[in-house]
Amino acid sequence: MAKSASKLEWCIVRLGEDHNWWVEEVSDPVRWDVDGLSIIDPRQVQHIVDLVEPMREYGFDQDVMEAAFIPFRIEKDLGSGRVRLVRVKESFFDSEDKLFALPDLLDEENGPYADFLDHITRVRVKMLNDLFDFEQQVSVDEVEDEIREARNVDFMEGKAVHVFAEVTEILDYAPAGWEGEEGEEGARPAAKEDELDDAELPALNEEEEEQLKNDQSLKWDEDEEEGEGDEESKEGKEAKEGEDGGEDDEEDDATAKEPEGDERPRKRNGRGRS
Repeated sequence: MAKSASKLEWCIVRLGEDHNWWVEEVSDPVRWDVDGLSIIDPRQVQHIVDLVEPMREYGFDQDVMEAAFIPFRIEKDLGSGRVRLVRVKESFFDSEDKLFALPDLLDEENGPYADFLDHITRVRVKMLNDLFDFEQQVSVDEVEDEIREARNVDFMEGKAVHVFAEVTEILDYAPAGWEGEEGEEGARPAAKEDELDDAELPALNEEEEEQLKNDQSLKWDEDEEEGEGDEESKEGKEAKEGEDGGEDDEEDDATAKEPEGDERPRKRNGRGRS
C-alpha cells in the first residue's frame, strides 16, 4: 500500500442520485480533497474483479490493482444514505468481506492509481489485438486519446466522472464496430425483459399491489386492447349481418320471380261449347 495514504483511517460516504457512492468526509482532510472524490462499492469491486480475470493470461497483475486502491469496510450506517467506513488490510481478490475501494489519488499523475490505469490499458489492448483480426491493430495511444476526448467532454459539461466509470471504460473498451464481439470471454449480453427471473424482481407488499391495480396509467394498454377487440367484434358482426342480408335479398328475388300456387294461370279447354 502506498505510504502517501497511510494516515487515512476512515471516511464517510454518501449515496448519490446516480446510485454511486461519493466521499463526503475523511480522517485526513489536509491532504485529501473530497470535492468530486468517488469510491467503488462492493458490487462494483466484484464486477471489476470479474472483468480483469480473463486478462490474467495477457499479463494482468493484481498487485498493481491492490496498490491502486485503499480497502474499506462498513463500520456504521449513519442513515439518510450515509455510511461510515473504516480502513482494513484485506485483498480485493481474496477477502470474503464486502469491501469498498478508494483510489489513491494523492498523486494523480504518477501515483499507484495512475499506474493502474496505464497497466489495464496496455493489457486490454494486448487482449483485443490477440482476440480479433483487425485490419490495423489497436494502439495504446489510440485508446488513451479516445478516452481522454470523452473525459474532456465531461469536464466541459461540468460532470463529475465516477472512478468506476473511468475504470470500466478501459476494461470494456472496443474499437467502433467491434463492441460486444468478444463472445464468451468478454461480452456480457444484455438480459431480455422476458427472460428476467422473477427472483430478481423486488417483492411488493399488499398496499403497493393495490396501488398498482388502481393505477390508471397502467390500464391504458389493457383498455386499448379491449377497444380493439370490441371494434374487431363489431366489424365481424357487421360483416356477418351483411352476408346474411345478401342471402335474404337473393331469396326474396327468387320468391318474387316464382308465382304463388293460387295465382298460376289455368290451361284453356281446347273444345268449345256446343
